[in-house]
Amino acid sequence: MNFRPLHDRVLVRRIEAEEKTKGGIIIPDTVKEKPIEGEILAVGTGTRDEQGKVHPLDVKKGDRVLFGKWSGTEVKIDGEDLMVMKESDIMGVIG
Repeated sequence: MNFRPLHDRVLVRRIEAEEKTKGGIIIPDTVKEKPIEGEILAVGTGTRDEQGKVHPLDVKKGDRVLFGKWSGTEVKIDGEDLMVMKESDIMGVIG
């Protein structure tokens, strides 16, 4: 894959939720919600302030993150469904 997000944007792969509940009940696709957890695949260089200084992002490639249900823009790169979003759409890093 040859994609580099610009500025404060990141490329994220959704991490699918479990197909079963803890009790063993299988959840059908029709009632499953879109996952709000993902893995960062690429990050932009950061934002620039008024003086032109670049401030790097707080997230890095490989981080597992939580983001809002309706965050980002879905894109297809090399046949894979991914998301591009601003770092501000990310709520936090897991672990």
